[in-house]
Amino acid sequence: MGGWTWWRRRWLATCLMLLGSAATASTASAQEVVGKRMFSDTLVISEPFVEDEVSPSFLRLLRPRTADTPRGWVTEVDLEIKKRLTPSFEVSIATGWLRLDPTTGASRSAAENLEIGLKYEVWRSEAREAIAALALRWEVGGTSGSPDRIVGEESFDTLRPSVLVGKGFGDLPEPLRLLRPFAVTGSLGAIVPTKGSEEHPDRIQWGGVIEYSLPYLTSFVSDIRLPGFVARVVPLVEVDFHTAVDRAAAGQTTGTINVGGVWIGRAVQLGVEMVIPANDRTSPALGVRAFMRIDLDALSPRLGRPVFGRGD
Repeated sequence: MGGWTWWRRRWLATCLMLLGSAATASTASAQEVVGKRMFSDTLVISEPFVEDEVSPSFLRLLRPRTADTPRGWVTEVDLEIKKRLTPSFEVSIATGWLRLDPTTGASRSAAENLEIGLKYEVWRSEAREAIAALALRWEVGGTSGSPDRIVGEESFDTLRPSVLVGKGFGDLPEPLRLLRPFAVTGSLGAIVPTKGSEEHPDRIQWGGVIEYSLPYLTSFVSDIRLPGFVARVVPLVEVDFHTAVDRAAAGQTTGTINVGGVWIGRAVQLGVEMVIPANDRTSPALGVRAFMRIDLDALSPRLGRPVFGRGD
């Protein structure tokens, strides 16, 4: 319990320090911009663009009972750092902390495994506000350092290759101009544990995001004089599903529908969503997730540029 309290305080202090630094930044990031479209960051589905940012996030969800974990509320606090090596190639590293509050029994907490990510933009069209990327995430088994397994923290590796796409609708004709602020992104991939078992089948991951950008509406469609804070909000809905393809769970799907919004500032984005479970296999109750995205160039201009090649 003492370790959890210490870690939570350090995480909160780090977030406040980063937010304070970002608030002094004078320029907005262009890493999410395709043509006139600035895609918002998202909380669940990976974005199809590469970035330089640090991302603390939070999730609270009731997990059903499984063969090796009791039913209980899981609190997950994560931290991810993304860095562009070239203007189109990103590497990331992430880790976090889990706390399980079971409906019966004592609470437990543990660190998460280290996760390394690679992403490469393969195509973009400024005129069509469209983009595509390939991504690979590698959960390095046994790196949590926690003797008590809660949810995850497996001793074996897990690979997650995926294809990511995005499309804004700013190219719609004039009669449909009020639909131009809409944009969609999507993800299709696999979740492949290197040590399969009945509890860990191979799975297909599929999902997407639909968003309506109020900043796009007021800047490029119609200046309807929204209040300053509201004019920076992007309402969105994310769906994320995992379908097992082998072993006893073959054909079973778990997933969430996430409804919320993202506020886009000059160097920081803040998002919150209600988590709606797709079925009881996912969770028997509603949950909540939140995030903060901070551009690295808000902390130092050098950090906001690719290591090799020219960036924004």
